[in-house]
Amino acid sequence: METAFQKKIANSTAHRPIRDEISGMVINDLSLLPEMMAMALNPDDKNHYKACWSLELVMEKDIMWLRPYLNDLCERLSLYKHEGALRSVSKITMFAAIEEDKMDNFLTSAMLQKMTEACFDWLIGNAKVATKAYAMRALYLFGKKEEWIYPELKMILQQDFPHHSAGYKAAAKDILKKIKA
Repeated sequence: METAFQKKIANSTAHRPIRDEISGMVINDLSLLPEMMAMALNPDDKNHYKACWSLELVMEKDIMWLRPYLNDLCERLSLYKHEGALRSVSKITMFAAIEEDKMDNFLTSAMLQKMTEACFDWLIGNAKVATKAYAMRALYLFGKKEEWIYPELKMILQQDFPHHSAGYKAAAKDILKKIKA
């Protein structure tokens, strides 16, 4: 049976005030986080992408709240297909990469591998620009730990550069500059 909170997520839209309201509910009452995570981590749930929209804002506030769910997230990264979910999950992956860069033990090597694989898949697949931009930023940070990542990332960005939008080109240019530095 659906809870009131799950119904609220199911009836939500992508409008920022609505996502702010739902994420604010979780931030103010962390007992709601397991419900949100259960929806977001289940790509078979017809509303999973709506949960991902607000989850992104929760994790932006404090990525440490993701820790108990990290393994489950990593195991499911390849299952996401809905563009709304992909965008949010790729941004959460970028937040995890930022935290790993700061902490050096936020992710296990297995989690790092799963996230790296997912980011490369998003980057070379048919994902939209925002997902690709978050993926390349995460890969840049992961590349500080895994030296094989930069040559692969550089090759993909240089090959794909002429075929993408201005947004992709701007993000790729930034990452390529950082890799060379």
